[in-house]
Amino acid sequence: MIELFFVTCLISDPQRCTEHSLLFEERNGLFTCLLEGQNELARWVAAHPDDHVVEWKCRRPETGDTQI
Repeated sequence: MIELFFVTCLISDPQRCTEHSLLFEERNGLFTCLLEGQNELARWVAAHPDDHVVEWKCRRPETGDTQI
């Protein structure tokens, strides 16, 4: 599995941030996360108009080590 880890903050209160995680099957490794992750982030932002993404990365969830 590959994890898309991202942090969002409220637009009205930029100091109020939340960590999120989505998991992908490791079909093509980190490449899948990089391509599909952007689409998932766009869908997430469209569904949560009061938040904005301030950071995102793809990593292996068992280690938490950043890969990209």
